[in-house]
Amino acid sequence: MRQGGLRFGPDAIRTPANVVTIARLLFTVPVLMLIADGRVGATSWAIFVAWSMLWVTDFIDGWLARRDGTTRSGAFLDPLVDKVLVLGGLIVLAVRGDFAWLPVLLIGAREVGISTFRSVAARRGVSMPARRLGKWKANVQFLAVAAALFPPTSRHPGIAEVVLWAAVAMTLVSGVDLVVHTPRPPRPSPPVVSS
Repeated sequence: MRQGGLRFGPDAIRTPANVVTIARLLFTVPVLMLIADGRVGATSWAIFVAWSMLWVTDFIDGWLARRDGTTRSGAFLDPLVDKVLVLGGLIVLAVRGDFAWLPVLLIGAREVGISTFRSVAARRGVSMPARRLGKWKANVQFLAVAAALFPPTSRHPGIAEVVLWAAVAMTLVSGVDLVVHTPRPPRPSPPVVSS
């Protein structure tokens, strides 16, 4: 049902944006397996293109959500899939030795911490919508993995390392930004005293 010019209401589940999001999640697994497979190599053009497709489809499902109407299911699924994709890419590259573990662990700790913070806030009735810094953060994280997979830059590991540490900085700053701008929980209504 069209509401206010939008195709879907906030409770909709089967939306084009969610279809793209689920497809991204399903496609993530074979891409990560290809990156991890030493026989294929982490710097082939095919793997770089596959990763780039996962990155670009993040913009597509966001555009679809804005066009058709944002939903609660999409607000939950999209950042979850982003985290699975980015953390999966970072961890696989760390296991391969392309990335140091410290920056990967810092990014992972921030993501787990903020997810826990969001969960606690939601139980208290506090909504924490995504902030612009959070989207920038995700794109820099995607870029860090892309820099390690892109064949020309993969031959110069210092480039990917610089981008990775920039992702760490953006990740930590965006986490602080989100916490600072979290609204306070609603105050309970005072009890009504009958005279």
